[in-house]
Amino acid sequence: MRVAYVLASPRAASHKLGWMILPQLEAGVHGVEVVGLFFFDDNTLVLQRGNPIGERLARVAKEKGILLMMCDLCALERGLAEGEPRWCTPRGEGRVEPGGCRVAAHVVEGVEVGCFPDLYRALAGRVDQVITL
Repeated sequence: MRVAYVLASPRAASHKLGWMILPQLEAGVHGVEVVGLFFFDDNTLVLQRGNPIGERLARVAKEKGILLMMCDLCALERGLAEGEPRWCTPRGEGRVEPGGCRVAAHVVEGVEVGCFPDLYRALAGRVDQVITL
């Protein structure tokens, strides 16, 4: 089975990912193929360069082809992205063309920034189940 995790609850990245999922991925015993991780709110902070969880995750993601994506608005609010929101204007209105949003230089290698349309596109045909933690 191929799964994607949405890390939405507090400490999902620092605890559930960092102490459960990541060690299992590193050891090859997780039991499913993880194809994507989507980070919301403060969970994005583990993706900063120098964060031990983020550094380990970047290595595993590169080896296993796992998508790492941060919510654009969450990343912008925390200084982990630069530019403007992808699918809404700065006033919160919808847009049909994505805004320019890019990952900041102090984020671990391989991370993307996006919103639901970007996540759906990136995971299309690659995932059997999405699990929100």
